[in-house]
Amino acid sequence: MDKEFLQKFAHNLKRIRKAKHLKQDDFLAVSGISRSMIAMVETAKTDITLSKLKIIADVLGVEPKDLLDFGE
Repeated sequence: MDKEFLQKFAHNLKRIRKAKHLKQDDFLAVSGISRSMIAMVETAKTDITLSKLKIIADVLGVEPKDLLDFGE
C-alpha cells in the first residue's frame, strides 16, 4: 500500500466532501458506505476498490478522476 498516495487521496476526498457540504454519514444514506469506512479512507487507514471509488464519486457528484487529481 502506497501511504503517500493514500494520504493525497484522503486529503482530496475530504476537501471535496466538505466543499459539497456533505457529512460522512451522508454516504451511508445514499450509497451504503458506512461513516466509519469513509473516516478510514479520509485518514488513509484503508484502501478502497474501484467500485467504491465510483460510488464515492457519484455521491459527491464528481467524476472519479477528480478524486485522483492531486494538482501536482
